[in-house]
Amino acid sequence: MTFLYLSSDCLGGGTDEELGRKLLALFLAKLAASDIHVDLIGCVNGAVKLTTGEGQGLESLKALQGRGSRIASCGTCLDHLGLRESLRIGEVGSMDMTVQMLAGADKVIRPC
Repeated sequence: MTFLYLSSDCLGGGTDEELGRKLLALFLAKLAASDIHVDLIGCVNGAVKLTTGEGQGLESLKALQGRGSRIASCGTCLDHLGLRESLRIGEVGSMDMTVQMLAGADKVIRPC
């Protein structure tokens, strides 16, 4: 199983968040356009903005879901950011799910 673990709506650790959001949106677009199959996309912390429409990349996530990727957003994170009611794609996940998926994955992709 391939697990894409996203912990931010930005790629890279620089000081320019706008650039980081552009880079992650580009990463997701290129991933969606590739032949690479991702079984599960787990979004924690600021990455839940991607699944609520608050961030860039929603269309790429929809394309990945259309190709069979399961998408889960951290429920604690959604609640903390007040975004649970704004979830636009995927399901509400849990930390138990994240631990199990990280432990059981053959490959973990962690760009941010």
